[in-house]
Amino acid sequence: MNSVLRLFSRPVATAMVGLGLLLASAGCATTGRVGVTTDFDHSINFRSYKTWAWYPQQPSDAEGGPAHDYNSFLDQRIRKAVEAEMSRKGLMLTDKAPDVYVAYSAKVEDKQRVDPLYNGMYPYGYRWYGYGRQQTIIDNYKAGTVIIDIVDAKRKQLAWRGYGQARVDNQTITEPEVYRIVGSVLGTFPPQDAQARR
Repeated sequence: MNSVLRLFSRPVATAMVGLGLLLASAGCATTGRVGVTTDFDHSINFRSYKTWAWYPQQPSDAEGGPAHDYNSFLDQRIRKAVEAEMSRKGLMLTDKAPDVYVAYSAKVEDKQRVDPLYNGMYPYGYRWYGYGRQQTIIDNYKAGTVIIDIVDAKRKQLAWRGYGQARVDNQTITEPEVYRIVGSVLGTFPPQDAQARR
């Protein structure tokens, strides 16, 4: 490594090292990280919920395609993932008088991330400082988003919402990606007691 760096001037060599570190960290960030945010009704005792069902008006085609009387692959994947997570949490799927309904929406969007890059830069934490002419790294990628709603069946009101987003490889969300995103979102349900008392 040192012998290679000696071939370049100090600013160029430093910029190359910085670029390598930046790209390496960006590559790590795309594999597995799911950004999750949640919101909920703080007056609800979520421990009282024991049974659930799919929301009656839940669309069967999550991809916006031609499906009407049949489910898309993405819809099938999300339903299986949600059912597995709810079962893991001890909530039983029922078709009669559930405590809550579950609904979801999903989409894949084209996103762009722009990172500044300076010639002769030095890494400092997660920011980059240096000297020279500013350049940018443009990262085009696809983001899969899944929103899961928990609706109180008796009150007919939203009780909890979880929002998860992650990088995906294609225009649809693959089965492993669905399980990763849904698992991360429902991993925050139900809210902890300390959160619910706020």
